[in-house]
Amino acid sequence: MPPSKLPPTIRQRRLGAELRRLREGAQLNVKAAAELHGTTQSRISNIESGGYPVGADRVRTLAYLYGCTDHHYIEGLVAMTGGRVKGWWEDYREVLPAPFLDVAELEHHASSMRIACGLHMPGLLQTPDHARALLRGVVPPYDPPKLEHLLSFRIKRQAVVYAERPTPVSCVIHEAALRMDVGGRAVAKAQLGHLLDMGEREGITIRVLPFGTGAYPSSGSGIVHFQAEVPELDSVHVDTDTFAGYVGAQPQLVMYRAVLDRLEEKALEPEESRGFVQALERHM
Repeated sequence: MPPSKLPPTIRQRRLGAELRRLREGAQLNVKAAAELHGTTQSRISNIESGGYPVGADRVRTLAYLYGCTDHHYIEGLVAMTGGRVKGWWEDYREVLPAPFLDVAELEHHASSMRIACGLHMPGLLQTPDHARALLRGVVPPYDPPKLEHLLSFRIKRQAVVYAERPTPVSCVIHEAALRMDVGGRAVAKAQLGHLLDMGEREGITIRVLPFGTGAYPSSGSGIVHFQAEVPELDSVHVDTDTFAGYVGAQPQLVMYRAVLDRLEEKALEPEESRGFVQALERHM
């Protein structure tokens, strides 16, 4: 598939959405924007849908035409350009759904991440045996080739925490996830040991939310906050029984930042959390 025909990535779609927001903020319709920029309406529409690769110069020009003077924000948009650069996750495009690839792309480009998990270990901190057991529990079941693709994909995503300059990751994990006997006693015990090892790595912070904490915000959700160098360009992935997808509008970002702040406040501090996990591992 030629680069021009590849579907837009989540970052290309977000860049287009931000340019559309700037245009609408300037009270310009697509026709007026095209006339100002000396291009066609279809070109503006394709840029805003993420379907047309846009370079740094064009982004700066459009921002100027739309009256944006926030230099850091503009440079944040520029950092999202570069055409259809192929990341390792693109090797899976023919075998895995696009949302899986979106996660890997956002993890790769995030400056840091905040994660909250209620019933599952964060994917970035799972052992291969734990991940395999989870994937085997899906209904309807994956066929063996699909399961192996998903497993290798999940493990490759973990490169961001093993890199020479790892991406900082802060996790709040509910006690329910820690006590879940995924894959049997040996696999579950090894997963807790792995969690303890990962908590010793640079940039990884683990907090436990015990049962005794009681009710907590977004208790039915899994939340991943992908932080960008420019906060306005952050993204949040939310996974519930009724919705799984990405949000990036400012009111939504403010809400989920507040939810994560609240969860971190209610959770045990990192050192106390480590002792909590060690106790569970000893008694498993």
